[in-house]
Formats: sequence, structure tokens, C-alpha cells
Amino acid sequence: MKPGATAISTRLKAPRAAAIAGILFSILLIITLLLLRWSVPADPLETGSWLQAHSNRVALALNLTPFAGIAFLWFIGVLRDRLGEQEDRFFATVFLGSGLLFIAMLFVSAAIAGGVIIIYTADAKDLIGSAAFALARAMTYEVMNVYAIKMAGVFMIATSTLAIRTGFIARWIAWLGYALALLLLFSSRYIEEILLVLPLWVLLTSGYILIDNLRPPPPTAAIHTEPERHE
Repeated sequence: MKPGATAISTRLKAPRAAAIAGILFSILLIITLLLLRWSVPADPLETGSWLQAHSNRVALALNLTPFAGIAFLWFIGVLRDRLGEQEDRFFATVFLGSGLLFIAMLFVSAAIAGGVIIIYTADAKDLIGSAAFALARAMTYEVMNVYAIKMAGVFMIATSTLAIRTGFIARWIAWLGYALALLLLFSSRYIEEILLVLPLWVLLTSGYILIDNLRPPPPTAAIHTEPERHE
């Protein structure tokens, strides 16, 4: 295969891979958040009645979390590869760092919640109403609803800035990302639906990248050369 053909193939596959990874992350995280929202009360000081009724549903959501994180890391990696030399070092560092911190906090919250379920299956009577349960419940709530949400907002700001500078997505999606990021940064911790903002925006971004990549390239103008005349 010629070097030029290899470069063209790489350019075609990179945005498609990023779009697929972003869509997969969005779907998995949306399912996870909805399962948790339908199973666990929003009040971080609740007594844990959901453990008996919805522990299996919560366990399913927690098992989906690592796969959502893997897809998100793939999305970040492919986007950075797509940007290549156009990548701004400052915003690229913020983009990568905020994305990694968001995934780390997501995993920490899931691990604490998973530990609560494991302890509940072993000793339900001592767990419910205990100080250990209250601490674990409050930590999970704070990590996700305060710190992870803020990192998601920073990630969206950095991604939108890189998008405007490089043009890998439409400008209106980038400006929408700025508005939603400000909502995440300054919103109240008690708005549960705010957790869905990041995966929904990534889903929109990934869908745009995928559709734009599937469009046929514009036809190149044919170059006509006149035959050489012999006198």
C-alpha cells in the first residue's frame, strides 16, 4: 500500500472510531445513571431502604460503569490522535486531565457503592443505619454530584475550545458545550438530572462526527492537459 493511501485510511478511521467510542460511552453512562436514579433516593442521608428492593439493579449499573469508562478513554485517545499537530498543548493538557479525573471519580463512586452492596449481603442488620453506611453514602453523593460534575464541565470547555480552533465539529456544538459546561460548573448539587449533561453532549458530538465522516468526499476537479504539439 502506498504511504499516501495509508495516511488517507488513518484519517478516515480516526473520527469514525472516536464517534463509535463516544456513542458507546454515552449510552452506557446514560443507562447507568438512569438505573441509579430509579433505584437510589436522591437524599444522601436516606437510611438505605433501597438496598433490599433495588440492590440487583444498582449492581447492574455498577457493572456497566467500567465499560463506560473504557469507552470514554478510547474517545479521548482517538480525539487526541485526530487533532495531531493542531492540538494546543495548554488546552490538550486540561482536556486530558479533566477527562481522566472525571473517570477516576466515577470509578471511586462506583467502588464505594459496590462495597456497600457487598457488606449488605454479608451483614445487612449491622449496616443499615450505621455510621459507616452514612459515610459511604455521603461520600458517593459528594464525589459524583460535586467534584465529578465540575470536572465534566472543565472537560467540555476544553473540548469545545479545541473544536473551535481545529474545526473537527460544528461551531454551534462547541458553543452549546460552553453553555452546558457553565451549567455544570455553577449548578446546585441537588439537581440529579444534571449528571446526564455530559453523556448527552458527547452523544451529540459523536453523532455529528460519525455522520460527517460517512458523507462522501466532495468530487475533485479533473485536471485537463492539452496534448503536446509537435512542430
